Amino acid sequence: MTHLIPATIAHASVLAALHEAVFPPGERWSAAAMAEQLGLPGTFGLLAISALETPCGLMLARVAADQAEILTLGVTPIQRRQGAARLLLQQAEHRAAQAGAVAMFLEVAKRNNAARLLYDRSGYREVGRRRRYYLSGEDALVLKRDLTPVAATAC
Repeated sequence: MTHLIPATIAHASVLAALHEAVFPPGERWSAAAMAEQLGLPGTFGLLAISALETPCGLMLARVAADQAEILTLGVTPIQRRQGAARLLLQQAEHRAAQAGAVAMFLEVAKRNNAARLLYDRSGYREVGRRRRYYLSGEDALVLKRDLTPVAATAC
């Protein structure tokens, strides 16, 4: 069964290797880019670990004021359709809500039907479009989901 661990700057090379396995050339993030993102205020990451204890997915998100954004989310091809992406997305939403975000945004390639189905089933709705956003010239759909506030827990 897949489980999640927090991703830190120390995981930058693992995150970059996963990103390379998931995304096409030109859209891949280097270890330096991963470390830079994770070093920014409000940014957090998660690693999905497979039942075989190997990294199989990643997610980076950022919270600013009352809004959050998925910066990147992906699962290796061999682990797809086994719930890792949904788990990453749900945990990102929960952590963002804990940090005070009331909405989560993301961009997804218009032709990425598998990801669009995941986001649709998770309650995301199209709120915009970025023309020729990707290096391939493909449009990105801007999606949004309202988040349920998470009550602070007493220590």
